Amino acid sequence: MKSIEYNKLVRDRIPEIIEKAGKQAIVEKVGESQLVKLLNKKLEEELIEYLESGNVEELADLVEVVYGILDHKGVSIEEFERIRQEKNEKRGAFREGLVLIKVIEQ
Repeated sequence: MKSIEYNKLVRDRIPEIIEKAGKQAIVEKVGESQLVKLLNKKLEEELIEYLESGNVEELADLVEVVYGILDHKGVSIEEFERIRQEKNEKRGAFREGLVLIKVIEQ
């Protein structure tokens, strides 16, 4: 019997999808502190996958992990969007392609 070990955080429906494919998924539900650590690790993993591929689907995965982190920090998506918008209004976005080369003090 062949098996592959992953030991990583997966989306909630992955075990169901694996079992529908006629395989057995062994999963463990982790506690809150471990989940936050795994979400942070998953954030890094998804960022690396996006940077390597440039694929927009990887950005969707990245955002889903961010939403998971927000959920466990007790921050709603609406509150997060408000925070993002406030920063945008105060400091701008990243649309202009500006690169700060240096600041000269007088």
